[in-house]
Amino acid sequence: MITETSQGRSGEPQAAAEPPRRGGSIALVLLIAGAIVAAALAFMTLGRAHAQPYIVGSLALLAMVGLFMLFAFAAGIVRFADRVADDPIMRPMAEHAFDGLAVTDARGHVVYANQAYLSLTGATSAQDVRPVERVFIGNPDVSEAVFRLLKAAREAKRHSEEVRVAGADGAAGRWLRMRVRPLGPSKNDAKFTVWSLADITRDRERQEDVFQELQHAIEYLDHAPAGFFSVNAAGDLVYVNATLADWLGHDLAEIGSGGLKLGDIMSGDGAALLTSLIAAPGEVKTEVFDVDLRMRNGRTMPARLFHKLAFGADGIAGPSRTLVISRARDERSDPQRSAEVRFMRFFDHTPMAIATVDKTGAVVRGNARFAKLAQSLSSSGAVARSILAAVNERERSRLSDAIKLASEGQGDIAPVEALLDSQRERWGQFFVTAIEEDERDAEAAIVYLLETTERRALENQINQAQKMDTVGQLAGGIAHDFNNVLSAIMMANDFLLNAHKPTDPSFQDIMQIKQNATRAATLVRQLLAFSRRQTLRPQVLHLGDALSDLTMLLRRLIGEKVKLDLVHGRDLWPVKVDVSQFEQVIVNLAVNARDAMPDGGRLTVRTANVTAQEAERLSYKGMPPADYVRIDVSDTGTGIPPDILDKIFEPFFSTKEVGKGTGLGLSTVYGIVKQTGGFVYVDSEPGKGTTFRILLPRHNVEKEAENAALQEPAAATATSNGESKAESKPRAPDLTGQGTILLVEDEEGLRSLNARGLRSRGYTVIEAGNGIEALEALEEQNGVIDLVVSDVVMPEMDGPTLLKTMRERNPKLKIIFVSGYAEDAFEKSLPENQQFAFLAKPFTLSQLVAAVKETMAEA
Repeated sequence: MITETSQGRSGEPQAAAEPPRRGGSIALVLLIAGAIVAAALAFMTLGRAHAQPYIVGSLALLAMVGLFMLFAFAAGIVRFADRVADDPIMRPMAEHAFDGLAVTDARGHVVYANQAYLSLTGATSAQDVRPVERVFIGNPDVSEAVFRLLKAAREAKRHSEEVRVAGADGAAGRWLRMRVRPLGPSKNDAKFTVWSLADITRDRERQEDVFQELQHAIEYLDHAPAGFFSVNAAGDLVYVNATLADWLGHDLAEIGSGGLKLGDIMSGDGAALLTSLIAAPGEVKTEVFDVDLRMRNGRTMPARLFHKLAFGADGIAGPSRTLVISRARDERSDPQRSAEVRFMRFFDHTPMAIATVDKTGAVVRGNARFAKLAQSLSSSGAVARSILAAVNERERSRLSDAIKLASEGQGDIAPVEALLDSQRERWGQFFVTAIEEDERDAEAAIVYLLETTERRALENQINQAQKMDTVGQLAGGIAHDFNNVLSAIMMANDFLLNAHKPTDPSFQDIMQIKQNATRAATLVRQLLAFSRRQTLRPQVLHLGDALSDLTMLLRRLIGEKVKLDLVHGRDLWPVKVDVSQFEQVIVNLAVNARDAMPDGGRLTVRTANVTAQEAERLSYKGMPPADYVRIDVSDTGTGIPPDILDKIFEPFFSTKEVGKGTGLGLSTVYGIVKQTGGFVYVDSEPGKGTTFRILLPRHNVEKEAENAALQEPAAATATSNGESKAESKPRAPDLTGQGTILLVEDEEGLRSLNARGLRSRGYTVIEAGNGIEALEALEEQNGVIDLVVSDVVMPEMDGPTLLKTMRERNPKLKIIFVSGYAEDAFEKSLPENQQFAFLAKPFTLSQLVAAVKETMAEA
């Protein structure tokens, strides 16, 4: 192997200034090898005894040479020749590079440095070359950067730093770029590290000059007599100059942090004007707008905007550049300009969308409200080029015909109300007027647009409410008349039952009449519940029995295509609800389920008890842990979309077609369940069905009995001479009594039956056909009347008026109102703190006598 020694001190690197090294020779190697072989042959000819001293001496000599070479190699006096370093291309490139290059080994010693490195580090010769950390030792401005470079070198990573090195004796400093990278086939196998130094002082000076010029430009722009701002595509203000910030009363730091948007400084719909520009891809467009800017204190400032916008190759607008000039000065100096500004202010701030169009409907110019409305109708947020694009496709012809008439100079064009082209149902009314012929340019007509979506929705709600109120009045009136008829039937039926024994042949027919009359009364009660004119009275109810009674009605409602399943839970707890209310809830849910299954399906009504622990695990929103009875009404229908699931209980909300739903069914269900103290929840999956879960609070019968016992005085069951207590067997109530009753009823047949029934129980009855006759009867009796039983709705004088007049003469007079309407229907017309009893029609004879006796007993 060929070796060579360095020209300087031991361990110093090869530098660019050293003389060229002599290359090794293969002939010399062969010559030395031949001499050793010849010496070995010569020793063999001398004989073993004579050759041994010479062999030992030769070996010792060779060992001394080898040991000396090892020490010389370790000390760096002798080195193996580097063929790469002697490469005729690579070595000159490294020697004459502009950047200083140095190679260090694993111990940090410099093994190579080019001439540029010597110059940058101040080395006078190859013997004075030092590694980077030793060159800049003690320099506080560079030490941190060198530390980071050394760390990267130890970790075999690339790293770069730019540092400023101060000059000696106050001389101007210079900027250096320091880089380090591992040298080797891979980072893990790198045994050397390459350091590079580059003087970048001139580059830095040029950058500082450009920065200074930019600072001067920004300073000039900030203090220019006009405002300037820039907006990105998202509507964020990315730059506002100091002049505009001062005009608007904003802090520049607040704007620079991204805290303001375009809508924050634009009054009204002005921001829509700036974002409504459209152009061809690659086009640069500038528009002039007269708008009002919004100041920080809420006041407005009139300004003219020169809005410049560049569109990319894909047609998407980039950041805008907008020049703002306060137009207040122009208004003061130029009256004509002032009139123009006033008109533009009116044009842009009117609450009506206005646009001028050509003969084809293309928009030539639009105000801010039109730009905002057009953007809301577009899925991409861009303003369409044609006003016809704002209208649903099937209704565009009507608007197009109106624009054509206007372009021909026609006047008195009828407004066009059309469905707007939007993802949701929106309506608008278009007013089209012609432009005078001498003023026409590209514009052919002016189109005014008013969105009427909310108005139409409100009209529909009012119409629906009026229709429901009308239907309710009709149903209530019919139910009231039916109640009068049913009262007479039921009263007469009671007389027949009293006159016939169960063994009579006609007794079963009389019972059949009573059962059908009761069913008719139930239907009337449902009509009254629909019209909300029924007195609602909760009672303890077993849901299993109530649902069983509804089975036939439900089957008729849902039709033959839908199968009804009733699954009752075992030992259901009682609940306290109004029967008619509960029936209305189930009927409404069943009708909705039927409509969700047009092709048939299965309706399942399931009941079960829910303990407090189970209720807590359910964790339904707003429902406290307690004992409940749950009713699940499930269908296999179309389901409810998730986006409207939160709206289904809102009044007048309906997904059905117009005329096929009132939007009150589920809101009524929600209200009834809430009034009962329960909760209702819904689970639905589109395409699989819907389940409504109703949870009613458990009614504790024992607790109610304890409370009643505490409130009522204990009945003494005194015994004498060892007599036993009274028997626990209940006795039939005593419905007989005494007293004078004034019976006021305009239905003669019903009045006579009621009077007959009361007289049969021992009461004295005075009959009156209306309120006036009742007052006359009261005068004849000198006010000595124990009780008044009066109808509510009567000709000439109704029940509440009669009560007021009688109470003026006898404040302690007792009165019972009977009516087919709800108690609340007339209670509001009574004076405050008036006491009365109420009996809803239809009623039986026993119910009437019981109410009379109870009211008279209170006296």
